[in-house]
Amino acid sequence: MTTTTPARLSWLTGEVRSWQAAGLIGEDQADTILAGYSAGHRLSLVRLLLAVGACFVGIGVLWLVAANLESLSPSARVLLVGAVWLAALVGGEVLHARSAPTPVVGAARLLAALLIGALVLQAAQSLQVPAYEPFLIGCWAAAALVHAYVVRAVAPLVVGVVAGTGYTLWAVLGSAPSGLALGLTLAAVGLAATALAAVHDTGSPGFARVWRLSGTGLLLLSLVVAAVPGLDLGADPLPLDLVVGLVATALLVGAGLLVGDRLARAELAGGTLAVALGAGLVVWQVGEYAASDPTATDVVRAIAGLAVCATAAVAVAVVGTWRESTALVALATLALVTTTALQAFTVFAPVLTGAWLFLLLGALLVGVGLGFDRLRRQVATAL
Repeated sequence: MTTTTPARLSWLTGEVRSWQAAGLIGEDQADTILAGYSAGHRLSLVRLLLAVGACFVGIGVLWLVAANLESLSPSARVLLVGAVWLAALVGGEVLHARSAPTPVVGAARLLAALLIGALVLQAAQSLQVPAYEPFLIGCWAAAALVHAYVVRAVAPLVVGVVAGTGYTLWAVLGSAPSGLALGLTLAAVGLAATALAAVHDTGSPGFARVWRLSGTGLLLLSLVVAAVPGLDLGADPLPLDLVVGLVATALLVGAGLLVGDRLARAELAGGTLAVALGAGLVVWQVGEYAASDPTATDVVRAIAGLAVCATAAVAVAVVGTWRESTALVALATLALVTTTALQAFTVFAPVLTGAWLFLLLGALLVGVGLGFDRLRRQVATAL
C-alpha cells in the first residue's frame, strides 16, 4: 500500500469517482485502485524519534573520538570505531533486504553515514594528521556521498550534502575570509546543488528533492547575507578554491540545462541571476557604513537588498507551489522574514526608538506575510 498526503488522496478519490461516473471503470475497479493508497503524514513521530536517536548516537561517537579515547591504543580505537560503523552499515542493508519499516532502515543508514565521519577523524588522529583540517570534513562528505549513491539512500546523501557544504565554506573562507567570498561561496554551492537536482529529476526524484532543497536554501541564504550592510570586500583577490568552484558550478549548470526540463531550466536561470545580484549587493558599497547614523544611500541599499530577497522568495514560493513542496515554500517565507528583520534592526534601528521599531517591524511582517500568502494562493489556484 502506498502512503500519500490527505490532500493528494482526496484528489485521487475525486478523480477515480469521476471516472466511475463516466463509465470508464466499474465500482470494483475503483475500489481496488483506492485500496492501494492510504492517507498519512510524511514526518511521523516514529520517523522523527529514530532520526533524532541516530543523530545522537552518531554525535556521541564523534564526541568520544574527539575526546581521544586515551585508554585505548590508536589501532584499537580505529578498529573499535570501524567495527561500530560496519555494524551500522551492514545492519541497515540487512534491514532493507528484509523489508523492514522505512524509518528503521533510514535511521540505520543515517547512523552509518555519521559514523564514517568518526572513523575518518579517528584514522586521521592515528596517522598524526591535524584534527582541525577542512580536508577531513571533505573526506567525510565524500564517503557519505559514495554510501548514498551505492545504496541509493537519501539519509547518507543529506549527511554528505551538509558535510560537503561545511567543507567548502571552511576551505574557502579559511584562505581568504571576506563578505564577498562568503556570499559567492554560498551562492556557488547552492547553484551547483540546484544543477544536480535538475540532473537527478528523471532517474532519482528522491535525490533531486534533497539537492533542490539544499541548493535553494543556500541561494536564499547567500542573498540574505549579501543584503546585510557593511560587509567587508576583503583586500585579497578571490581564493583559487573559489575560482575553481565557480568554474565547476558553471559546468554543472550547463549539464543541468541540457538534461533538465523547462521548470528546472527556469530554476537554473533564476539561480544564476541570484548569484549575480548577490555579488552586486556585496560589491555595492555606498561608503563607510555607520551603524549609528545610516545615510540616505544606506537606506536605499537596504531597500534594494530587501527587494531582491523578496523577489527571490516569491520565485521560490511559486516553484514550491508548482512542485507541491511545502519545504520550498517554508524556506521562501523564512528568508523573507529574516531579511526584513535584519534590515529593520541594522538600518532603521538607529532612526526609530525601540517601541516604534517593533511596531514598524510587526506591521511590515504582517503586511509581507498576508501579501505573500495571497500570492501563493493565487499561484496554486492558477496551477
